[in-house]
Amino acid sequence: MNPHAAPSISPFTLLSTFKTHRNLIYNLVKREVIGRYRGSMMGLLWSFFNPILMLVVYTFVFSVVFKARWAGGTDSKTEFALVLFAGLMVYNLFAECMNRAPGLILSNVNYVKKVVFPLEILPIVAIGSATFHFLISLFVWLIFYLIFFGIPQASVLLFPVVLAPFFLLTLGLSWFLASLGVYLRDVSQIVGVMTTALMFLSPIFYPITALPEEYQLFLQINPLTFIIEQARDVMIWGKRMNWIAWAIYMVFAAIVTWLGFAWFQKTRKGFANVL
Repeated sequence: MNPHAAPSISPFTLLSTFKTHRNLIYNLVKREVIGRYRGSMMGLLWSFFNPILMLVVYTFVFSVVFKARWAGGTDSKTEFALVLFAGLMVYNLFAECMNRAPGLILSNVNYVKKVVFPLEILPIVAIGSATFHFLISLFVWLIFYLIFFGIPQASVLLFPVVLAPFFLLTLGLSWFLASLGVYLRDVSQIVGVMTTALMFLSPIFYPITALPEEYQLFLQINPLTFIIEQARDVMIWGKRMNWIAWAIYMVFAAIVTWLGFAWFQKTRKGFANVL
């Protein structure tokens, strides 16, 4: 890579980034995952116990203390826990990536100033690390489902398909926020507030049908709503995917991904001057 050449914003450059730097991405993700638990007695086991503890606590608070029940489901506390946890997994993946994105360049200044480094892979590495913890949570969800309800319905195999556009959208927003965070240091604070609000403005703790019809439209605008609802449909309720809505979401996510990448590439030349 020529450090004096203008970074390409071509969609083909975007795609080639994954292939060209795949080994570096893998090693950085591995280092980040291991580094998070380095020095602790239990090490990577914490990544397994954290979602279990979260599942137990949320189940107790919402199904025992608040006596919440999921509309269309049964009165089973276990079912409520798994429905709730399915939504939380999606939200936590998104929130972790968004909260980290504004500080990705700021926390890796040495990559900007001292060496020729493909800065565009930093959001990919962050998503890779978040995906590792997401997969651990999914494994916990599957174990609990197998114990209490048996083998999931075949529709669960569509879960990766449901998430495909969601990963693209998250990556595009991460590129945008990573760049914006260099120039506007308040971005991290704003994003933190917004992700917290988003947790309660998404159908995580309640179904969208629990809202009056005049408010349901606002919830539908939330980019997490469709993915959470579709995830539950294929994981728990055994329903078919809404392929038309999924295709529209995929096109939208692909556009956001390219725009985020293009913004990052266009603004990266100024990183060294600001940092």
